[in-house]
Amino acid sequence: MNFDYIKIDPYSATPMYIQLSNAIISAMELGHLKQNDILPSINDVSAELEISRDTAEKGYKRLKGMNVLGSVPGKGYFIRASNYKPRLKIFLLFNKLSAHKKIMYDAFIASLDEDALVDFYIYNNDFKLFKKLLSEKKDDYTHYVIIPHFIEGEDLVPELINHLPPEKVILLDKKLPFLKNKCAVVYENFENDIYGALEKALERLSKYDTIKIIFPKQSYYPKEIITGFKKFCQQYAFRYEVINDLEREKLSIGAVYISVMETDLVTLIEKASEQGVTIGKELGIISYNETPLKRIILKGITTISTDFKQMGILTAGLISSNQIKEVEVPFSIVLRDSL
Repeated sequence: MNFDYIKIDPYSATPMYIQLSNAIISAMELGHLKQNDILPSINDVSAELEISRDTAEKGYKRLKGMNVLGSVPGKGYFIRASNYKPRLKIFLLFNKLSAHKKIMYDAFIASLDEDALVDFYIYNNDFKLFKKLLSEKKDDYTHYVIIPHFIEGEDLVPELINHLPPEKVILLDKKLPFLKNKCAVVYENFENDIYGALEKALERLSKYDTIKIIFPKQSYYPKEIITGFKKFCQQYAFRYEVINDLEREKLSIGAVYISVMETDLVTLIEKASEQGVTIGKELGIISYNETPLKRIILKGITTISTDFKQMGILTAGLISSNQIKEVEVPFSIVLRDSL
């Protein structure tokens, strides 16, 4: 086998064993590998692609489980059928991989057909990297699943996405304005979501006089969160403040702090400890995005969060059913001892 056709992409977040198996399938689709062709040994693949032997073996076993490869004891692996063609080939592009995004990713992958091929990339909220990845990936994908969150350059994103066939695009987590054609969207309603979640916590919030949201200026989080936050505070007569830099903040007794970023949650807890402030009595904390760890920190952190598992399942469902529609994901608040 010519290794020119089998590549491991250093930019990809897809596990290497899946990259290996996907690359072999792509080589078959392009006619570079044919029925009964013998594949290199696991040791040769490991050495040539600079991956572990276990990774190479896992990639081959995955293909064997898909009935793409056969094996003969003492002779190795061979192409069982060269006419194999996956029904789904998906380009998956996340802005980052956090604990809650991993929940979404795992649910998405688990809900797809077993033979779906997924190339997974992360662009770290960087528009330039996003553009590079999207521009270079012109393979024949059946779907492009994209989370469009950026610190800068968001106004240029629609132009890039408009070059993709709209029936192949699914926007995840957020709607985008100025798209030429309608595409599928699985999204959060950021303004209404925070308003509704805080409204459900009104009884507990009533023991505080001020609500502060920590929202760094250089943030990829949608500004609609601030709009919904202010709307709630004005409606229910709370004093409120938007904090751009938590490091400079001296925590206020009688205030509730809403943290949208995980790093700020850590800083909040550290500052409360340093100042001797009791969380849940003298000061309240609400954190964005539910994760398992927040159930146990300080006997539980109150969270407001979309259902990330459901988001992954809904996205996979749109792909499987080939539907183009907009689906709003449920949002909820989980009240715990931090409030």
